[in-house]
Amino acid sequence: MIDIKLLRSDLENCKSSLSKRGVDPKELEEIMRLDNSVRNLTAETENIRAEIKLLSKKYSQAKASSDLDLLESLNQSSKEAATNLEQYQSELSQLKDELNLKLLYLPNFPSEDTPVGKDSDGNVTVKIVNDHLQFGQSQRVPHWDIGIELSILDMKNGAKISGSMFPMYRKAGAKLIRALTNFALDMHSDVFEEIRPPTFVKSDTMKSTGHLPKFADEAYHMERDDLWAIPTAEVPLTSLGRDEIFSEAELPKYMTAVTACFRREAGAAGSDTRGLLRVHEFDKVEILAYTTAEKAQDAHKLLLERAENLVEQLGLKYRVLDLCTGDLGNSSKRTFDIEAYAPGCDKWLEVSSVSWFGDYQARRANIRYRRKEDSKLELIHTLNGSALAWPRIWAAIVETGRNPDGTVSLPKVLSPYLNDKTTISLNGDLV
Repeated sequence: MIDIKLLRSDLENCKSSLSKRGVDPKELEEIMRLDNSVRNLTAETENIRAEIKLLSKKYSQAKASSDLDLLESLNQSSKEAATNLEQYQSELSQLKDELNLKLLYLPNFPSEDTPVGKDSDGNVTVKIVNDHLQFGQSQRVPHWDIGIELSILDMKNGAKISGSMFPMYRKAGAKLIRALTNFALDMHSDVFEEIRPPTFVKSDTMKSTGHLPKFADEAYHMERDDLWAIPTAEVPLTSLGRDEIFSEAELPKYMTAVTACFRREAGAAGSDTRGLLRVHEFDKVEILAYTTAEKAQDAHKLLLERAENLVEQLGLKYRVLDLCTGDLGNSSKRTFDIEAYAPGCDKWLEVSSVSWFGDYQARRANIRYRRKEDSKLELIHTLNGSALAWPRIWAAIVETGRNPDGTVSLPKVLSPYLNDKTTISLNGDLV
């Protein structure tokens, strides 16, 4: 959530900044109208409370003097004031709810360094790594066909059990997911605290990251318990510090977690959903940071380097994109995407988004720190990244590693997690 004080103090610059994200300036004007109404009605409400307090004092004085006519007059005035107060409080509550909802939907201000663009066509390619890799005919087979050939990806039974877009990994395919997870967690263990958070969270937890209310249709909700299946470990990790105050000495604070992630992919109509390109459930290792505003850029760089390092060690061709204003996530100020190249699909597949949110999430979650120099309370900055999400990495590895004889060679860095066996045989076992 953005700071409404900025809207009050510098509305024109706020309009200019958010217009880069497609926000109609009239929306900000409506928010300001609501804000003025809330402030004016709040003042009126306080005036009525003061009037009621004064009437109560006069009533006590009149009662002491047994002035019956004055008592009746004061009693009538008190009833009218109480009725007005009740009406004003009801109107104020409705206005506050309306204002808060509009602020919850409003996206974050983009960073000054974020490229300006209307959609993904405006994204900037920062670099392409391992561009020298050449792919033979054996690597031009899509992973969904390889999965069937080697019995390592079973989309048919996944759909039978849970519905379409719920993948099932088998044999070496399942072991590959486990190896990737342990590899990533070990690579982060030097700096990041490992956490295993709950998979289901309260609505307030989803609101803290900006996933609610705007993206409710993309999430799985259990109405009976009013709990949400997390779309990413970013959600519980961000709320770990909700309503807490850290000391500046505790920052930056780095965390990592592996969880199952659940997404409806409600907007996937017309998109390519074959194989692992879009799925409803997947495992992902997340990295996340709490930091001060001054150290946010360094933290963003660190998280991006961590995610990149994993993809590079896995031997994949990949590129880094600097997302433009029209393609940013709602909560983000700046985001870098990492896309791995899958030769069988002949597609660039997003495998990581590394984002800086400024104080947007912290304002929602009320996460603050106390400055060392003057003990002043400030909102922290939050950042997060996928390091990494496994379905598309799995697809890129299997397609890139496919040999002319149909077997698949896996990255050597995974050898310690696969009992030194890094080849998937034709029967789907590791050899």
